[in-house]
Amino acid sequence: MSSSGSPMTDQPENDIELSNEPTPAEIETPPAGTEEYFGAAFPAAQRYAEHLATTGIEWGLIGPREVDRLWTRHILNCAVVAEYIGENDVVGDVGSGAGLPGIPIALLRPEVKIVLIEPMERRVEWLNMVVDDLGLKNVRIVRARVEELVDEEMFTVVTARAVKAMTTLIEWTREVISPGGRILALKGASVEGELVKAKKLIKRYRLSQPQIHIVDGGGILEVPSRVVEIVKK
Repeated sequence: MSSSGSPMTDQPENDIELSNEPTPAEIETPPAGTEEYFGAAFPAAQRYAEHLATTGIEWGLIGPREVDRLWTRHILNCAVVAEYIGENDVVGDVGSGAGLPGIPIALLRPEVKIVLIEPMERRVEWLNMVVDDLGLKNVRIVRARVEELVDEEMFTVVTARAVKAMTTLIEWTREVISPGGRILALKGASVEGELVKAKKLIKRYRLSQPQIHIVDGGGILEVPSRVVEIVKK
């Protein structure tokens, strides 16, 4: 279920046309083991990949050069975060953009409540369209900046990908994370430097020492994801 101030079209669910749809040869072939990894959600994950490769490009949420690495660089890279989420968690996906990592997590974990937090209206409209098309009943969409949600929302997990440095992410999210809740941030090779700069904030706000998880989805990803985990005490 999704919500925002943007009106939806009258198209029936799961009947959205993907204009200029790439041929199968243009979209990256999912790596071996991907279907087993997603299980029953694999057809929806394929549909999501099609959205990213078509409407995602048309709406400016993803670059056309990303089509040939949609699975490895984007969908699977984000999906592995689900391995660190419990069945009772409430997840806030900060700066969700094209739904990464929120949508892959929602596909893998239909029992978990996911809130996609995105301030830009056009992106929110796209997210509404895609979430409705995929039938993700565990997803809600909020048009806002995460720091505007203090006193309105509370999460046990906050996820983020390519959203500012760790210092900024901590400042933005610390008041919407419940005690014992966690930040799970997908980061690149420079993450160690970011964490050095965040040391004072981590101590000031009584957060746990960061853990960096190197995750390959059971061998699916040749280039593993880096997931930074910080716990609010």
